[in-house]
Amino acid sequence: MSQVDQQTEQMRSGKGFIAALDQSGGSTPKALGLYGISEDRYTNDAEMFDLIHAMRSRIVAAPAFTGEKVIGAILFEMTMDREFGGKDAAAYLWENRGVVPFLKCDKGLEAEEDGVQIMKPMGDLDGLLSRAKGKGVFGTKMRSVINAANATGIARNVAQQFEIGQQILGHGLVPILEPEVNIKIADKAEAEAIMRDEIHKGLDALDTPVMLKLSLPTEANFFKPLIDHPNCLRVVALSGGYSRDEANDLLSKNHGMIASFSRALTEGLSDGQSDDEFNAMIASTIDSIYKASIT
Repeated sequence: MSQVDQQTEQMRSGKGFIAALDQSGGSTPKALGLYGISEDRYTNDAEMFDLIHAMRSRIVAAPAFTGEKVIGAILFEMTMDREFGGKDAAAYLWENRGVVPFLKCDKGLEAEEDGVQIMKPMGDLDGLLSRAKGKGVFGTKMRSVINAANATGIARNVAQQFEIGQQILGHGLVPILEPEVNIKIADKAEAEAIMRDEIHKGLDALDTPVMLKLSLPTEANFFKPLIDHPNCLRVVALSGGYSRDEANDLLSKNHGMIASFSRALTEGLSDGQSDDEFNAMIASTIDSIYKASIT
C-alpha cells in the first residue's frame, strides 16, 4: 500500500483525532501567552515564531503524541518549512510519529459581508500546494467564518470552500473545508441548517472525497448526513472557544465526528513545566480528546 493510501485509510477509519498546530501570525501571541510566554520575551516576529515552534516541537515529541491516538496534525506554513527532530516537519510526523500531516493554506479573512467572512486571496496557492506535496503533506485546511443565518452569505462562503477545494484536489492533496459557524451567534442553529444543505450540495457535485471541519452543532448528530456522505472522508470538529471539557462533552454526543482542537489541545501546557510535567499533561489531554472522538 502506498503512503497516500495508508494515510487515506488512517483518515477514513483511524481511531483518534487531528491536532491543530497551525496558529498563524495573528493568533500566535495569544497562544504563547496561554503557554506562559509573555510578549516581553520576544522583540520581533522571528523570535516569536521561534518560541511557538519550540512549543510545537515539544508537543510532537511527547511520548503520547503518536498515531495511536493522534491520527493527523495541521501545520502552519512556516512550521512545514522547519524541522522537528532534525527532519522535515511533515516527514517527522509521519515517519517518526505515525501522524498524517496537513497544511493550513488560507491567508486570513475578508471583512464581513452578508453575515460571513470569506477567505482572502491566497497568492501563489498552486506554488504552495506543489511545495507541500513535495514535502509529503497529505492535505490542507482553510477557514472561513459564518456570523449569521444569512442564506446568500452562507452559500457564497461554502461555494468558495468547494471552489478552492477543487484546486487543492488537483494537486493530489485532500482539502479540509472549514466554514466555521461562530458559536456565539443567536441564530447558530439556523445558520447550521443552511450551511449543512449547501455543503451537501457541494459534496454531491464532487467525484473525489474531501474532509470537513465544522463547529460543534447545536443539535447532537446534526451533521450525520455529511458524515455518511460517500464524498466525505471525515468530519472533524473545532473547539471554537469552548473549554476542553465543554468541547469534549459536546463532541462525545456527536457520533462519528472527531476532534481537531487547537487551543483546547494546548490548554494547561506551560513553558515552565518540566518535561515530565509537560508530558504528563499532554498525555492526559490527548487521552481525554481521544475518548471524546471515538464515540
